[in-house]
Amino acid sequence: MKKSALLALACAAMMSASAYAQQTPEITYTEDPSQGYLFNRFKDNWFIGAEGGVNYQFSRSDKARKWSDRFAPEAAIYFGKWFSPIVGSRVSLNYTGLKGVSTSPDCFGKVYDGEKGPDMYGDYYKTFVYNFGGTLDLMVNFTNWWCGYKPNRVYNFIAYAGGGAWLGYQQDAKQNSDGTLDKKYFNSSHDTTLGLRAGFINSFNVSKQVALALDIRYTAMGANNDGGPHNAINSNLGASLSVTYLFKNRSWNAPIVPIIPEIPTCDEYKAQLAEADAKIANLQKQLNDCLNRPVEKAAPCVAPLATVYFPVGSSRLNRVDANVLKSVAAEIKANPNTNYDVTGWADTWTGTDAINARLRTNRANAVVKQLVRNGVPAGQLNAKSGEGNRIDNRDQIYLDRAVTIEAVK
Repeated sequence: MKKSALLALACAAMMSASAYAQQTPEITYTEDPSQGYLFNRFKDNWFIGAEGGVNYQFSRSDKARKWSDRFAPEAAIYFGKWFSPIVGSRVSLNYTGLKGVSTSPDCFGKVYDGEKGPDMYGDYYKTFVYNFGGTLDLMVNFTNWWCGYKPNRVYNFIAYAGGGAWLGYQQDAKQNSDGTLDKKYFNSSHDTTLGLRAGFINSFNVSKQVALALDIRYTAMGANNDGGPHNAINSNLGASLSVTYLFKNRSWNAPIVPIIPEIPTCDEYKAQLAEADAKIANLQKQLNDCLNRPVEKAAPCVAPLATVYFPVGSSRLNRVDANVLKSVAAEIKANPNTNYDVTGWADTWTGTDAINARLRTNRANAVVKQLVRNGVPAGQLNAKSGEGNRIDNRDQIYLDRAVTIEAVK
């Protein structure tokens, strides 16, 4: 049967077994962050918090006031929502105190008189404006944007920008009848102003519900209460510590996608068939190499013409040996041009070297004498003494007690 037919049958058997075990593939579902994150329900991912800190005013004319006397408190409560792991917004109710200077003589502390003042507007007076207002901020979580959302992340860097409106009350001074200033009341006059602000939040999640943060911001707002053309806008830099509580649901879910098992293919069987083909090709090559290998010609093994065996320690021929040597003599006489070596042997496992040497010589001479009696010319025979054992195996010790008759090549 062809290999392609075998492969087809194997694939059919595998797919039939799979269909029998399970008619339809089991589909599972899992979250896939690569598909983005869902925008949660409207009631999810809300938060509330409070903050408190200080701000520093540094508008153009405020340099007339000592720098260490320009710090003022600020505080806020806020409520907001994250629409995604990256984008959110918050609404806050703020109190912002501003310390600066004004050219209005109604303010509560004189800084410079006209002769010593820093510019053409003459005297400057300290101001303290109490601002109460509301702001709306748009927030971007750059950590989730750049590094990807992680529900257990501790640190988040959040930038924001927004604006709002403030109602400002200025602490004025009333001149008493004796010429002194009474600073213990608020002037009934007040004004509203608009402003913009931007900043960044270093947020640390201390638990799944609570986050602590350092909020640093720049705010620019109108300076209607300060008076003087140089104070049309108040600029201040603030720093606050905040605590935020995160309402449920606090995390974000990635889109749910189905995972469909791979449909079985015949790739595994194709690989096994290719491996089998490679093994067959290798075996075929080895067979061809073996068949084409040149045959080494072994040297022909020429057995002695005759071998006569002796008992241990003996060099005498018995009647059977004498009859054998008659036939050997006839063969030698039939080849008058061939000389023969008559070699005597003795085993080295028994006896001494001297005894064994004598036995070898005596055995060879005894065979030569018997062949000469049977009419073999003495010139065709060469009596020799073998060296060592004829067969170096103690189990075959009896084969060493012999005389071999071999034709000389």
